[in-house]
Amino acid sequence: MKVIEHLRNADRTLLSFEILPPLKGKDIRSIYEGIDPLLEFKPSFINVTYHREEVIYKERGQGLLQKVRVRKRPGTVGICAMIKAKYNIDSVPHLICGGFTKEDTEDALIELNFLGIDNVLALRGDAIKSESSFIPEREGHAHADELIHQIAGLNKGKYLHDEEQEAAPTDLCIGAACYPEKHAEALNLGTDIAYLKRKVDAGADYLVTQMFFDNAKYFRFVELCRAEGINVPIIPGLKPLTTLKHIAFIPKTFGIDLPQPLASELVACKSDADVKRLGVEWSIAQTKDLIAKGAPCVHFYTMGKSEAVRSIVGAAF
Repeated sequence: MKVIEHLRNADRTLLSFEILPPLKGKDIRSIYEGIDPLLEFKPSFINVTYHREEVIYKERGQGLLQKVRVRKRPGTVGICAMIKAKYNIDSVPHLICGGFTKEDTEDALIELNFLGIDNVLALRGDAIKSESSFIPEREGHAHADELIHQIAGLNKGKYLHDEEQEAAPTDLCIGAACYPEKHAEALNLGTDIAYLKRKVDAGADYLVTQMFFDNAKYFRFVELCRAEGINVPIIPGLKPLTTLKHIAFIPKTFGIDLPQPLASELVACKSDADVKRLGVEWSIAQTKDLIAKGAPCVHFYTMGKSEAVRSIVGAAF
């Protein structure tokens, strides 16, 4: 079932969450451990992230280094197929621009369609660690709206080449990302929303926000989007703070602000346990407020760890 169908048919705020593929060498049990504790809350869909390659350099002697590309978290498509088969829950694989040619993208979309996966979240993706900024693949997409345009075209039976006769269309629901506090590379929120409209005009059926900790910013963002003619559902994404490292890492990495009441309490935290307790309490309050004000769904970034999210959902839903 498509995410947009879940949203249209709902008479309440839905629940969804996002998981990471396990590191290469780990088995599928870590995925079960991340999903099983949340099953009782009947999530409508589960997102599975995609992680592109990284570049490492291996010593080959005599001062020589070999450039090697590795992927640390493979398995997105396989995990999505497993979720559908084992849990009968709709899955949403992430598909990115980085590392994909248009041909690679078309092949990936065909594979998803053959597996009966109805959804895809289309993202540009981040630069690899060895790059100072995002560099698209040759014959690939530089921006998410271009990727969305290709997916939407395939949904109409438009393949890259004309050799396919009577080409069967795919039928994928397309999600896209949005940023209530603007994308880190955007000049300002206004220009970011203008770019977001290009993604919707290209064919995005719904949007999911980056994590935020101030609900007022989400609701204001929705108002600004509606004023610009962006009328698709906008799903708020939340992540509870759970460690001392999160206090500096999350604002710096994702370009978001922590509201002053939360920041003041975090400064007083002395341990991971203190941060986790406060983070769960803050997310419970956020979630209850989002539900009370009619958010279509609350999407949790679990990072493969479901304990904190289980506490939040149990208290708020």
